Amino acid sequence: MTPSGAAHGGALHAGEHGIATAPTGGDPLERPPWSALTTTHSGFALGNDLACRYRPEIAPMAGVREVSEACLDALAALMAPGDVVGLFDAMPVSPGRDLAVLMHKAIEQMVYAGSEIAPVAGECASLTPADVPAMMQLAELTKPGPFAQRTIVLGSYIGIRSGDQLVAMAGERMRFDGFTEISAVCTHPDHRGRGHAVLLVSALMRSILARGETPFLHIFSDNTSAAALYRKLGFTYRRSLTVTVLKRLDA
Repeated sequence: MTPSGAAHGGALHAGEHGIATAPTGGDPLERPPWSALTTTHSGFALGNDLACRYRPEIAPMAGVREVSEACLDALAALMAPGDVVGLFDAMPVSPGRDLAVLMHKAIEQMVYAGSEIAPVAGECASLTPADVPAMMQLAELTKPGPFAQRTIVLGSYIGIRSGDQLVAMAGERMRFDGFTEISAVCTHPDHRGRGHAVLLVSALMRSILARGETPFLHIFSDNTSAAALYRKLGFTYRRSLTVTVLKRLDA
């Protein structure tokens, strides 16, 4: 579905909850937000077949059919003045007429190469909407990447508590045919070095593999410690991407 005033492209056929599939072509891992928003996560999307974005209260990622003036205009039409979204692409994206580039950030995409993973000792708990305030507090402290009020609706989120305090969490974010992204992996600074990330990521990997899907994830290119951890868990480097953070200019 397209907000009032959105640019018109060829319409997507409406799904049960919102926009539905549009042909993407190529490897879906090349543009994960577009791949997710036009398939499995269409119910969380706003847009048309030129551009789409997650609803602002869910996540700030967006996708375009191609990097062109028409598609960037369509993306701008989905954003209120001051809104910020992130585009994933092989190269930095230049601003559109109604968009300003806030930053370009290099990320590494890693994909699990195995078919199973051994259990890791320890207990983790399923997180629910009642846990969102604590999840947002932990994300604000540790900065694992964007985490919004309703990000939890995108998939399974699990955590580790110390007493009543949530001290570590991880979850599923973008999802499309055959692939699920692991995201929001973070641990409170006072509880690092205890294997919490390994326990949580391993549990999510087993769940994703049990569905017949492949786990993948993104890390900032300068996060060498995370890269080393994920390599130990069996993830392999696939390619580098650039996240272009775009802001809608005032009308």
